[in-house]
Amino acid sequence: MRLQGKRAFVTAAGAGIGLATARAFAAEGAEVIATDIDADALRPLADAGITVRRLDVTDPDQVAAAAAEAGTVDILFNCAGFVHHGAIMDCDRTAWDFSVGLNVTGPYNVTRALLPAMLAAGAGSIVNVASVASSVIAAPNRFVYGVTKAAVIGMTKSIAADYVTQGIRCNAICPGTVDSPSLTDRLRATGDETAARTAFVARQPMGRLGQPDEIAALAVYLGSDESGFVTGQAIAIDGGWSNV
Repeated sequence: MRLQGKRAFVTAAGAGIGLATARAFAAEGAEVIATDIDADALRPLADAGITVRRLDVTDPDQVAAAAAEAGTVDILFNCAGFVHHGAIMDCDRTAWDFSVGLNVTGPYNVTRALLPAMLAAGAGSIVNVASVASSVIAAPNRFVYGVTKAAVIGMTKSIAADYVTQGIRCNAICPGTVDSPSLTDRLRATGDETAARTAFVARQPMGRLGQPDEIAALAVYLGSDESGFVTGQAIAIDGGWSNV
């Protein structure tokens, strides 16, 4: 098992990519601490013997308490985020503050809380979930989402550069469109889920959406010692959307 003996901390583990990654980490032998703002969503993981904890990543006090309880972790998977629909004129200050708070300040809070113990141990892998809709490519009606995910890529590269000589690696996963519960919610909100899903699939060069397990497999690699020479990278996993 590639993660045997490692402790992993996962945010937004209640559904989608976070859930798939928590399960994949555990399957590869890691001791997993799975967190989410929705405690009920964590029950399947708890039933599987995985340690769970309710956590609002935008609350510094909650994050500090969770970090103190977790102790030293080997892998941090920052997955919590939100997709706002709209261009700049559709993004008022409330929507802006919420997206920045969750998508950027959230991983900042968690990383800053867990990094000192990693540094003391002389090792650690931080994996941030960004997006190809960021500084990689622009997607229509993803203004603040693209801004915040570009910031996550910048955060990733900065952390990687600052701590490369101290045993810390930091990489970002940049998914394309992934078939997850949050996507389904957004498709339903259009009023015609079938048509919206068809449109999303049509823009994928592979003719299909990504699956959470595919993202989780990359997260396992980045968390493992197999990726020991990989840091500061923003890795697209998008079915060719940003390249074809």
